[in-house]
Amino acid sequence: MSDLAPARIDELLERASGVRILVVGDLMLDRYVSGRVDRVSPEAPVPVVLVEDERTALGGAGNVAANITALGAECAVVGCTGADVEGEQLRSALEARGIDASGVVRAADRPTTVKTRVHTKHQQIVRLDREAEHDVEGDVAASLVKSLHELVNGSDAVVVQDYNKGVLTQEVVAATTVAAERAGIPLIVDPKRRGFFGYAGATVFKPNTRELEDALGDFVHPDDEGWMEGVRVRLGCKNLLVTLGGEGMALQTAEGQLVRLPTAAQGVYDVSGAGDTVVATVAVAMASGASATEAAILANHAAAVEVGRPGVQTVTPEEIRAHIGAWPE
Repeated sequence: MSDLAPARIDELLERASGVRILVVGDLMLDRYVSGRVDRVSPEAPVPVVLVEDERTALGGAGNVAANITALGAECAVVGCTGADVEGEQLRSALEARGIDASGVVRAADRPTTVKTRVHTKHQQIVRLDREAEHDVEGDVAASLVKSLHELVNGSDAVVVQDYNKGVLTQEVVAATTVAAERAGIPLIVDPKRRGFFGYAGATVFKPNTRELEDALGDFVHPDDEGWMEGVRVRLGCKNLLVTLGGEGMALQTAEGQLVRLPTAAQGVYDVSGAGDTVVATVAVAMASGASATEAAILANHAAAVEVGRPGVQTVTPEEIRAHIGAWPE
């Protein structure tokens, strides 16, 4: 269901073309290898995949940025790659989508994060990760902070996308929080366990169920307004948005109100990238003047579109409109 009038939906989605979002976080390159399996290897009891197709796509904070531009907004990113071929591929992929990559710093002491997924007949056989998880240091960290302060000017919202790959050090997080506060713009945070409690003041803090349970050492109680409010206060955020997978979302607002949104998905094909779609839609919507509740409603529908398709994909305003229009009131 949607509590937004069609005119309000159109207004927010049309305003997206006039906003600019700054994304700070862990950039990744997603590589997909697909083929068929006709036999088992004589060398070991593993399938032999005859490769038929290979492609790459933006992952992590890069996928958030791609979702932002798909919604019609402008986007700049602050992040890190290795000084390698994959880093150049990632930068080229950002620029191909019109994303400002001037804040991407090359680090000689770490590889570009690459996740390679091998599929056959729509089934993932294995995933190969190449990455470094240690925090960036020295000149790299200083360059990230410098880029952040330069690019926040003219931005209408800031997104922090954490995948625990070393970009979001305490120094970078503190600089991001201060920059957003000074600019008077929304700060939307998609956290991971490390540094989970370091985002006091965030406009929207968006963990999923597992991340929140891991951080609190407690089960999530998304239908308990008192419990949700206690967690929101403990985290020090203005709005707490918890994504609940097949159970939808729960938003505890700055006013102390619990807004429960059941899933809008009509079918789930692949949940990969759904969280990136949610945080991107929330950021664009709030930069366009939406309340936290309005942003969550739009994000709930955007996520429903995303999970109904294979792989990590972006969502357009037209697809959100179509999904809301087809959803029973």
